[in-house]
Amino acid sequence: MNTKPAAEAAPSENWASRMWQAWRQSSLARSMRWFGRKMPTGLYARSLLIIILPMVILQSVVAYVFMERHWQTVTQRLSKAVTADIAAIIDIIETYPQDADYDQIIRISGERLGLNITILPPDPFPPATGKPFFSILDDILRQEITRQIGRPFWIDTLGNSDLLEIRIRLENPDKVLRVYAKRNQAYASNSHIFLIWMVGTSFVLIFIAILFLRNQIRPILQLAEAVDQYGKGRDIPHDFRIRGAREVRMAGLAFLQMRARIDKQIQQRTDMLTGVSHDLRTILTRFKLQVALLGNSADTEDMQRDIDEMQRMLQGYLDFAKGEAGEDISDVNLYRILHRHEVEAQHNNIEYTLDCPKRLEIRARPNGMARLFGNLVSNAMRHGNVIRVKASAGPDRITVTIDDNGPGIPEDQRQEVFKPFTRLDEARNQDEGGTGLGLSIALDIARLHGGDINLYESPKGGLRAIVTLPR
Repeated sequence: MNTKPAAEAAPSENWASRMWQAWRQSSLARSMRWFGRKMPTGLYARSLLIIILPMVILQSVVAYVFMERHWQTVTQRLSKAVTADIAAIIDIIETYPQDADYDQIIRISGERLGLNITILPPDPFPPATGKPFFSILDDILRQEITRQIGRPFWIDTLGNSDLLEIRIRLENPDKVLRVYAKRNQAYASNSHIFLIWMVGTSFVLIFIAILFLRNQIRPILQLAEAVDQYGKGRDIPHDFRIRGAREVRMAGLAFLQMRARIDKQIQQRTDMLTGVSHDLRTILTRFKLQVALLGNSADTEDMQRDIDEMQRMLQGYLDFAKGEAGEDISDVNLYRILHRHEVEAQHNNIEYTLDCPKRLEIRARPNGMARLFGNLVSNAMRHGNVIRVKASAGPDRITVTIDDNGPGIPEDQRQEVFKPFTRLDEARNQDEGGTGLGLSIALDIARLHGGDINLYESPKGGLRAIVTLPR
């Protein structure tokens, strides 16, 4: 037998395990887990992110490329052209003789170049102005003046007017050339229109996408709500109907068909056991009549007790099979249900402590809730003489804890006691009739309402039963 492949596979598996552990402990993995925890959990919010996030990224890239390539390039060329015009004017002033008022060069600059120039005395330049936050124009214009003219200069690109002011010191004659130029001559002033159109169109597209997305998400949310209500044993919303995309319609149709099959199965089981119960009760009634005709004796008393026991067992079987599915749901006050057992506890000399808000209510079936807690509290009273019941309400669930000081149930058998007809030696799960259905019925009612029952060791030494129910 060749074991070499298995021997070679072990180091490979260890290497893969070490790589996986290293990945899980890396900063990138921790960052991804943190980002995953911050992500929204709802389908609608995640769908919006799937639509909006790529659009934002795309527009950011387009805006960056536009600013970097188009706007900066165009601005640089315009600033270069304006600076070249100013350099030509300086060359003409310093090379050719001019009249005393420089009227001709001022006229030519205004008519041909669109620049308003003035020859000023050689006074000091004004104080330096602040640099704008978005300084593409300021930086490019300074670079071009320095490169093409190379004279001391002062510029003002701030202000709210449409004009730029540029002052350059002349060498011959010793004066200062002041130039007023329009902003759109030096940089691409209409570029913001592109950004406005891009952002505005994106908002319109996002608004349309949200409208369509809501129409697609609404059927899924309604289906989830219907399934949740049905899982809690409540009626599905009246406005629920099959609609939406094909896959959503298929899921809705499958849910309705499943609900119909479950309801039909429950109804068939109930009808069958109702018929069996009716037939057996007829026979038990005849037994009672025959025993009554025999008169009172020790034998007839034993027979009467057996008949009563059979009736209780039959009723227990029927209650377990039927459940409480046919009962209407309403607002149930848990304090009133749990408070009823104080009289029973006093009658049996049992210490019964109840810690429950008096206005604690739940949407449930009244008789089902009474039977659920009746089975659990009665089970605790049969095996302990100190009972403590505590009920508390959370944001979406209600928790009821029942502790006793009885013998308890071994940990490995706490799930077995919920099975129908299961009895332990301590008989912790037997109801009064001895059918072994008390905890089974309680669990069935709890799960019918979308809740659950779990058993633990009680701090009092006995059994702790924790019931959780949705509000």
